[in-house]
Amino acid sequence: MLVIRRHAGQSIRIGDAVEIEIIECAPHRVKLGIRAPKEITVMRGEVGLTRDQNIAAARSIASSALAGVLDSLATKGAGSR
Repeated sequence: MLVIRRHAGQSIRIGDAVEIEIIECAPHRVKLGIRAPKEITVMRGEVGLTRDQNIAAARSIASSALAGVLDSLATKGAGSR
């Protein structure tokens, strides 16, 4: 891990395609601007963690349980018409 000090208006480059600029520094937070190509996903760490947890939870559902839920939804949907 690279640890580096930067001031507002300064930036860090990652390879040729990604630039992180320090927009604002406050006592308890830093505002960053990130320039990256569209094909590079940029997201907050907690959003990625939640996504990974949701994917893991979805994979842990047994196929038979999922089929039962889908059947139940289809039955309720047909009865509401």
